Amino acid sequence: MGLIQVNGIRVFAYHGCLAEEARIGGHYRVDVQAQGDFSAAETSDDLDRTVDYGRVTAIVKEQMAQRSALIEHAARRILDALKGEWPGPHQWRVCLVKERPPVNGDVEEAVYVVEG
Repeated sequence: MGLIQVNGIRVFAYHGCLAEEARIGGHYRVDVQAQGDFSAAETSDDLDRTVDYGRVTAIVKEQMAQRSALIEHAARRILDALKGEWPGPHQWRVCLVKERPPVNGDVEEAVYVVEG
């Protein structure tokens, strides 16, 4: 059993319930984990036998480019796209961080985590 982590994927996007968020955007960070049997990659040294973290990053950027009102919705889209790209028996975890959300108070980040 192995664990691949692609952490700190930084994206500027336009998610949020407020009209101003659609206009001015904000900073986001996404962490992705894939857990599963990667022994074929371990023994073959073949990129096609594992989860390509370059492609993981591209999928995150593609999905974050599509506006959502909620980070929960954006995170689910990322998870679904990853599972579509690698339909094997992996266990996925997506952590989406909205930095400095526009709320009444000094809030560093809002975080949503989805697994599947």
